[in-house]
Amino acid sequence: MPWAVTKSPIAPKGDPVDHPEHYNQGKVEVIDILEQAVQDAPDPISGGLLWQTLKYLLRIWYKDNMLQDAKKARWYLNRLIDRLERDYV
Repeated sequence: MPWAVTKSPIAPKGDPVDHPEHYNQGKVEVIDILEQAVQDAPDPISGGLLWQTLKYLLRIWYKDNMLQDAKKARWYLNRLIDRLERDYV
């Protein structure tokens, strides 16, 4: 799915509040990807679950515990799948 991502103004490197390094993927910030990925969600809860799933996956290699972040992503994805099966199938 191609996303037309707009580039956020990047704060000085290493700014842990405005633009932490683990929230960036190359030249694109994870928040920009997330905002566009959930904009067409069928409801706010499903959008939130997708947001969380993607957040953990997109920054998985930049955190200390990759396995833990993969498990967190799976937890949110399982909840999203359960919700979609219950409400939209």
